[in-house]
Amino acid sequence: MREIILAIETSCDETSVAVLAEGKYVLSSMVASQIDVHQAYGGVVPEIASRQHIEHISMVVQEALHTASVRREELTAIAVTHGPGLVGALLVGLCYAKGLSYALGLPLVPVHHLEAHIYANFLLPEPPSLPLCGLIVSGGHTDLIYMPRHGEFQLLGQTRDDAAGEAFDKIARVLLLPYPGGPHLEKLAAHGQANLNFPRAWLEAGSLDFSFSGLKSAVINYLHTKKQQGHTVVAADVAASFQQAIIEVLVARAVAAAKRVGAVNLCLAGGVSANNALRQALRQAALEQKLHFFVPESKYCTDNAAMVAMSAHHRLQAGVVADLSLNAAAVLPMTNWVNDRPVHNVVDNGYNSGKKA
Repeated sequence: MREIILAIETSCDETSVAVLAEGKYVLSSMVASQIDVHQAYGGVVPEIASRQHIEHISMVVQEALHTASVRREELTAIAVTHGPGLVGALLVGLCYAKGLSYALGLPLVPVHHLEAHIYANFLLPEPPSLPLCGLIVSGGHTDLIYMPRHGEFQLLGQTRDDAAGEAFDKIARVLLLPYPGGPHLEKLAAHGQANLNFPRAWLEAGSLDFSFSGLKSAVINYLHTKKQQGHTVVAADVAASFQQAIIEVLVARAVAAAKRVGAVNLCLAGGVSANNALRQALRQAALEQKLHFFVPESKYCTDNAAMVAMSAHHRLQAGVVADLSLNAAAVLPMTNWVNDRPVHNVVDNGYNSGKKA
């Protein structure tokens, strides 16, 4: 019997279901977006997100199965994101997945959301080989992960304050751009010049960590000062300069991390990996440093169930399954599921050695 996994992803505001066959073929990948619903609030409202998931999930599961031309009886496993994320949103997907697992008598495969983002790179026609170094950039996370083999992860660096995506969204809001802010800021930056000298936080020598709160404050102070002085602000230049400041640090840290662990494969992942300027900059840097660069298709950069299914495929091969006591977790440290150990920061920089991802 061939392996066919149905995966569910509801960690935030996307109700997504995918069907993956043999760990290779995405038979369907459906997403019900909530952008229009949350746009009026300028951001995701957790309670509304949960209710939207409840309304959509059955329909999206049915649509995914129909598009894949797969009957429920043909499924061999159910996978689901159980954290980290909005706990109410996670619970909707988790409860539905547990119900399917119980009703169909199928194994339930728990998937960590950040791990799934890394595995989005394995959806490529020519996926990376191991070991690899991954840069995960999203609204809630900015992490550098070393992955020597499936199920084993080492945290090399992480943000000490704002995630890169969070900083994008906050500056977009200050510039009065629509929600979601990150993509709109990228479009605005394409029309500007990176001619403003905003700060880069390089931190102490040897650190692979990130810090974007100072950059965010510098941009906000610049805008307030210009407004008080009655000077005209070229919003496109602000966006371009801000974006360049973030990208410069992300690229430098990612390349340094890959060099430190001796990985020739460098992967970009997470929602912000859809940013074309970041993709191009990291691709060019990887080329110069003789690294093999990988980045998922744009549709697999943001939250989606196909990446969850790919992660679940490798977990299932290793016998990693859960029982029906599995619960959702808003905060969920990554674990090495080959030996069930927490993933700690392996770079002793005097700040966060030993902190969990």
